[in-house]
Amino acid sequence: MSLKKILVLTGMLLITIALISACSGNPTATAESPIPQIPDIPNIADWQGSAHADVTGEPFRHWDADDPAEVPPTCAKCHTSAGYQDFLGADGSEASKVDTSVPAQESQGIQCVACHNAVTFSKTTVTFPSGVVVTAGDDVRCMECHQGRESKISVDAQIERFAVTDMDAIVMPIKNDAGNNVNFGFRNVHYYAAAATLYGGITHGGYEYDGLAYDSKNTHVKGYDSCIGCHDPHTLKVKVDQCATCHENVATVEDLKSIRMVSSAWDYDGDGNVQEGMYYEIQGLQEVLYAEIQAYATNTIGTGIVYDSESYPYWFVDADSDGVADQGQDGTIGYNTWTARLLKAAYNYQVSLKDTGAFAHGNKYIVQLLFDSIADLGGETDNLVRTDAAHFAGNTEPFRHWDAEDEGNGTVPAGCVKCHTATGLPAYLNGGTTVVTSNGTTAIVGVGSMPAGNGFMCTTCHTDAGGGDRYQVNSVIFPSGKTVSFGGQDADGNFLPDDSNLCISCHQGRESTTSMNNALRGKDPDTVDAKIRFKNIHYFAAGATIFGSDVQGAYLFEGKEYVSQNMHASPEGKMNECKDCHDVHALEPKVESCQTCHDTTDPTTIRVSDVDYDGDGNVTEGIKGEIDTIAEALYAEMQKYAESHGGAITYDSHAYPYFFGADGKSYATWTPNLVKAAFNYQYIHTDPGAYIHNPKFVIQFLIDSIESLGGDVSAYTRP
Repeated sequence: MSLKKILVLTGMLLITIALISACSGNPTATAESPIPQIPDIPNIADWQGSAHADVTGEPFRHWDADDPAEVPPTCAKCHTSAGYQDFLGADGSEASKVDTSVPAQESQGIQCVACHNAVTFSKTTVTFPSGVVVTAGDDVRCMECHQGRESKISVDAQIERFAVTDMDAIVMPIKNDAGNNVNFGFRNVHYYAAAATLYGGITHGGYEYDGLAYDSKNTHVKGYDSCIGCHDPHTLKVKVDQCATCHENVATVEDLKSIRMVSSAWDYDGDGNVQEGMYYEIQGLQEVLYAEIQAYATNTIGTGIVYDSESYPYWFVDADSDGVADQGQDGTIGYNTWTARLLKAAYNYQVSLKDTGAFAHGNKYIVQLLFDSIADLGGETDNLVRTDAAHFAGNTEPFRHWDAEDEGNGTVPAGCVKCHTATGLPAYLNGGTTVVTSNGTTAIVGVGSMPAGNGFMCTTCHTDAGGGDRYQVNSVIFPSGKTVSFGGQDADGNFLPDDSNLCISCHQGRESTTSMNNALRGKDPDTVDAKIRFKNIHYFAAGATIFGSDVQGAYLFEGKEYVSQNMHASPEGKMNECKDCHDVHALEPKVESCQTCHDTTDPTTIRVSDVDYDGDGNVTEGIKGEIDTIAEALYAEMQKYAESHGGAITYDSHAYPYFFGADGKSYATWTPNLVKAAFNYQYIHTDPGAYIHNPKFVIQFLIDSIESLGGDVSAYTRP
């Protein structure tokens, strides 16, 4: 070991010894005699005013009347300093478990030595009740206790232990090894499980319903995505003054409840208010879920239920449904006719309440838990919202695709980070480069793999977390190697910046005419070749559609002419760019703007001319109808062609690799002409707004695809 490391470790040990001596030298505190001021210890005054030092409070006095008056090992880790050190192994014992009970009188708050000792100086991981291990910084000290005591895993384990098969059947007691009855009861997540809320679907603190995806860790913004980033580690108070840097009208902790960021675009609780803070959205969902829990208990189980947050076991019998817990000989009667379905919903209701800061720690995760519980109980969810606008939907496939590679937080490969992580685009704009390879396609260099994120953040498009200036992008290179800009070019041919260039930095697709031609070079157009593989344009390549032949995103057939950039309304940029037609945060089309010229707010009904492109005789249907008819004809022509060149083909837009053979496996008997047509057919499905972005361009490449397969196109009118 180097001399430097020895000196550092020696210094750390000396600090620890000093803290231990100072703290353990306190007179023993009691409810009548709180800890006195101790001079010359850093942050001691801040600590003494915190909940960690409130030795008269329930978290430290709960066991005083027990016989014996001891804090059991299962509780001592978080309710005594000695137990926390025991768990860490800082007292010389085995780490990761508490060996013995701690006398109740020794439960004197969370003292300095609990967090300041030789073990915590190097501690980097924490294991959650689900068994998931999280690696973090100094806040792992906080998360050891503020993680809850239950999880989806433990709830499922109880259901499995009781061999439940009918989620709506009252679960009867079972015998334990000693022959005693064990009841199927409520499981309490415990208090202030802030870390479980913060890490969301990574640590599974809530009950996550099978088959559904959940938000990952709430990353918020750099520097404010951890316990000590937002809380003073000694007073425990929220750094409200720092919240005010980005959030207006924030002066007190109470004001935090009214914060609502642009990433929260929807009316989650269905009350019609999209201005209220996320605290109130969650509160509205809690009210809906509680009503559903009571309705389910009464109507399905046959025994009413009420909740009391101040009384264990929290859920009580209300047989007469008067809203008050029924009384028995020993007081209120704990709810005792649980079903597995009720347990899951009640557990999530409790999770949402026991972390009083859940609206800040992981509000979208809580929204998802509440929504899913309501739905599972059979509640009406048509007016409720579970998932955010796409850029902020951390629970969706574009951000969760890689989770299977690593428990809840996989690694996004370098080729995907630009568009599928919050930090990938800034990294690309600040140091990455798109290069045109020798075969004419593009590759990104200078940006490496990144951990999977939880949707975009303000800093994905803006240079600071407060939503200031957007990144300036002068031009964008497309997969074909072509360069364009919504800002156009000056007299010298220099590309000019435009905000919409940010959008098409991602919304450009990943393949092109160039990449298709490179893959098919030298192959006979109508000969089956086992080496041919389908290429997917990728999703929402709106930029490629808008710029048409300028960037060659669709497959453009040799010898044909194609429309270039679609100048929707005028060359001056009116309704021609992403930001003109879409809300830049909610992403929804500004359909009300269509009325300016089209007398409708339904884009699917809009026509661009009186030409009957699809030849069906209908010149009043929207241009989308024209395109849909031709697309259907292309699919029919693909199937006809495939049958005569090796076997049947079917398409499924929701299942990779999209095209399948008669055996249900990936289609394998491609010819160059068939794969080109399939590429274009897939193209219009992956850009659902193609009929608006550049309808004539779309009609051109669809008709040409039919013709390339030998289909009759005489009935169509090619723009």
